[in-house]
Amino acid sequence: MTDADERLPIWCAGKEWCPITATATLIGKKWHPVVIHRLLDGGPMGFNELKDEVDGISSKVLSDSLEDLEEKRLVNREIVSEKPVRVSYSLTERGESLETLIFEMRDWGQEHLTPANDKEGAIS
Repeated sequence: MTDADERLPIWCAGKEWCPITATATLIGKKWHPVVIHRLLDGGPMGFNELKDEVDGISSKVLSDSLEDLEEKRLVNREIVSEKPVRVSYSLTERGESLETLIFEMRDWGQEHLTPANDKEGAIS
């Protein structure tokens, strides 16, 4: 059975709205879609390379995000070398299956959002 064939347990099974809510919960943290997008766009990356690609994220938040995405089986963490320790992050088959959704989110944002002139009225 491949990663994409194995379903994740969801708390709201049987409800009509459940697939939408469960998917939003999986990728709904602020940086998760951006991390997934960068891995879709650039392929496997080391931690520092990924941090450079995700402008504005702290090391702690990136580390927490990668750990969460790994637990949700969307990201693979592979140790490339022991000395010095080098880790590579890539998307699982399940993570790659988010490509259409992530790119649609990007496209929708480009079409419907504009930078705020000031903090008032900005989406946070």
